This record gives sequence, structure tokens and C-alpha cells, in this order.
Amino acid sequence: MAELHRNLIDGVWVDGEGVANINPSDTNDLVGHYARATTDDAAGAIRAARAAFPAWSRSGLMERHAILRGTADEIFARKDELGRLLAREEGKTLPEGVGETVRAGQVFEFFAGEALRLAGETVPSVRPGVGVEITREAVGVVGIITPWNFPIAIPAWKIAPALCYGNTIVFKPAELVPGCAWAIVDILHRAGLPKGVLNLVMGKGSVVGQAMLDSPDVDAITFTGSVATGKRVAAACAEHMRKVQLEMGGKNPLVVLDDADLATAVDCAVNGAFFSTGQRCTASSRLVVTQGIHDRFVEAVSEKLR
Repeated sequence: MAELHRNLIDGVWVDGEGVANINPSDTNDLVGHYARATTDDAAGAIRAARAAFPAWSRSGLMERHAILRGTADEIFARKDELGRLLAREEGKTLPEGVGETVRAGQVFEFFAGEALRLAGETVPSVRPGVGVEITREAVGVVGIITPWNFPIAIPAWKIAPALCYGNTIVFKPAELVPGCAWAIVDILHRAGLPKGVLNLVMGKGSVVGQAMLDSPDVDAITFTGSVATGKRVAAACAEHMRKVQLEMGGKNPLVVLDDADLATAVDCAVNGAFFSTGQRCTASSRLVVTQGIHDRFVEAVSEKLR
């Protein structure tokens, strides 16, 4: 059996039932075995994140910067390796896999810079002799639930800012794509994150995700996925009066007017619809084309597809 990639809870790699991660484009290709977390694992991860929050939220800006910068540097250095891992487990073409990996590195690089310029505001008050000072503080424990279609970029978009601003994390990636999630957590762990700041719990949404939604010790949830699941996430967060951010599926129109540049419009339509085989919430899945350009546009799109 291949090496088991374990969950990270309170700075310790924790065993669990191993689940095979199979390449969807070559079912003879075993990407690896990844531990499936339990409800108890999720509860332990939440406790660890809660315990780590006071110290991490008061950590120095240079410490956060160094960890995020080091993570970005390693992602850039391993972009071909990580891009191939992404392509194997998710099904993207290799150029798209490498491109998404570079994007993840850029996100960590950006927030490494942001960590050095955390700012507030001082504004005058309408009351004489009173000043108004606005500061930004960490929210607390952030639950991160990510989808299968961008398995390294979307985790980066959520993890990097959460860490930059002093939050601790319980991270549940989509069950179909644990490999990229494990890799990015391993990099952050080795970059020097204190124990409990970032916890990885791979597994079923009905088990791990539900434990996160049910816990009163999770202060915020950021979710990317289906509309149906997003509704359940929103309802659970309302119950606990916690902050919530949802990015769900869409049915997106691309509008082409008579005065559009035909070549540009065609490129936008085809790339928007078929990039990542159309498996993304921002795909242009409807085209609204006005009469004056309609026939030329349809012919040009057909030729592009041919």
C-alpha cells in the first residue's frame, strides 16, 4: 500500500482510514492514500485552532510574513511537480495545473506583503475632543471548505488571508482532491506555523463539514461549492450568528452587442465556456447575442470550435 498521507491536527500528523485517490483520466494511476477524518478528528482540530488563536492573533507581522513568503517560494520552486499532482488528481490539463499552482504561489506572495502593512484609520469625530480610531482584528477560528475544481488556488485564496490577519484555521478540502490540499498544508507546516494554527481534516462533508457547522467554537465559515450545500451552510451559520462567505454555482450570461469586436468576443465566449472543461462557477454557460452580430458570431464560434 502507498504511504498514507495523514491529517494535521494540533501540529501532529494523525492516522485515519486510508482512502485511495485515483486519477480520473487514468484509473490505473493511484495518486496516493489519504486519511479520512472522523467527527472526533474535526472536534480535535477545532479545539486546537481555538487554543492556538490567542497567541497567533497577537503574533508579530514579520513572523506571518516569513511563513507566507516561504510558502510562496516553495510553491514557485515546485510548480511543475505540484502542477502535475493537480492534473493527476483533478483532471486538468498539465498547463492548466501548472498555471493554477503558480496562481496559488502568487496569492501567498501577495498576502506575505499584506502582512507587513496592516493598517487602520484615525478619523475626526463630530464630538469635540473625541477621536475615532479604527483597527482590524482577527475574527477567530475560520472553517475553510473548498471544492474539487480548483484544488490548490481556492485553498490559497482562503488560507493566505486568514493567516495574514491572525486567524486560525480548520481546513476541509473536497474529498475528491485531497492531494493538493495535503501538499499546501505540508508546506505551510514546514514553513514554521505554530501548532494548531492550521489544521487539516480530509474526509466527507457530511461528517467533517457538518462537525464544523455544528460547532459553536467556529467563528467564521468560508465555503465554495454547490448552491444546495451553500444553503445548508448559510442556515447553520445563521443559527450560530457566525460570519459566513459563500461562493456557489452560477448560470452566467455573456452578452455580445452589435458593436463588439468579433474576434475578441469569440475568444471570450470559447475560453469562458471551455477553459477547465467548463467545470467552474464562472463559466460562460449562456450567450446573449444581439441580432446585428448574431449570424457572424455563431459562424465564427463554430469555426473556432472546429
